[in-house]
Amino acid sequence: MPTMRAVQVQGGFGIEALAITDLPEPAPGPGQVVVRVRAVSLNYRDLLVTKGLYSRKLPLPLTICSDCAGEVVAAGAGVTRLAPGDRVASIFMPGWIDGEVDETKARTALGAAAPGVLAEQVTFHEEALVKIPGHLSLEEAATLPCAALTAWHAVVEKGRVKSGDALLVLGSGGVSVFALQFARLAGARVIATSSSDKKLARLRDLGAAETINYATTPEWDEAARKAVSGGVDHVIEVGGAGTMNRSLRAVRMGGRVSLIGSLSGGAAEVNLMLCLMKSVAIQGIFVGSRRMFESMNRAITLHKLRPVVDRVFPMEDAGAALRHLESGAHFGKVCIRL
Repeated sequence: MPTMRAVQVQGGFGIEALAITDLPEPAPGPGQVVVRVRAVSLNYRDLLVTKGLYSRKLPLPLTICSDCAGEVVAAGAGVTRLAPGDRVASIFMPGWIDGEVDETKARTALGAAAPGVLAEQVTFHEEALVKIPGHLSLEEAATLPCAALTAWHAVVEKGRVKSGDALLVLGSGGVSVFALQFARLAGARVIATSSSDKKLARLRDLGAAETINYATTPEWDEAARKAVSGGVDHVIEVGGAGTMNRSLRAVRMGGRVSLIGSLSGGAAEVNLMLCLMKSVAIQGIFVGSRRMFESMNRAITLHKLRPVVDRVFPMEDAGAALRHLESGAHFGKVCIRL
């Protein structure tokens, strides 16, 4: 039987538990296609899953990662949306096509309870894929399913960011960089933070109007309020426990905080009086639907936007790629080429 390779967590959690294993080549059933995966991008969630910090109850062995891009190589009976040769990307939650998210849709998320995509070939239902913008490389396209779509959901779908708005992004990871790019497309003014002057320079190159080094300016919330009298309209909050209260102080009365990540911890003592007295809208953002993904791709195509890829690792160095992500040294997205 023909085989293909996959990267799995085996025999216990931890980056050191990752192994490349041979699995049977998949065959498409009715309504399904097989994708030859060419590139995978990493999210912080993949690191948590691998280390057993996401859930210790996930079934092992487990193929990791949720975001991939590649080409359709085979189609099953009844497939009409796609054909062999189409360049496609995965959907983070294959069951979330449109509408609001619910528990059933959330349970379809790849790379945790459902097997992931860090494999040479993966079978998908045809509804669980989107065609990718023609000007993007497959590595660039692999960054779209989670980080880009989360930023799009926060900035465009829920945030309704418009020309003249002020948006604050924290750090220079994938979501924050995409949020900066999408906000600039809308004509918004972006303030960005980082602990690295080198990264701040790159954020300015991408269009940030002001930048704040939070290592040398720990009261970055006050600096943001000075930059925008009265506070920013919208904060892309990826830090979690360590940054949430400062984000609430940085936002204007009646502004919005999009809660996306918990890089500094998930349990926070939130100053509820700040939320109340400033009438702040706090919105949790959990990736997005296929309908949102397709809308985002139309904008990316129109504006010829290019994702920022930090480094590309070979499949054999998946562990090194996760460690690079864990180090926080990256700017934008970390990818794996298959």
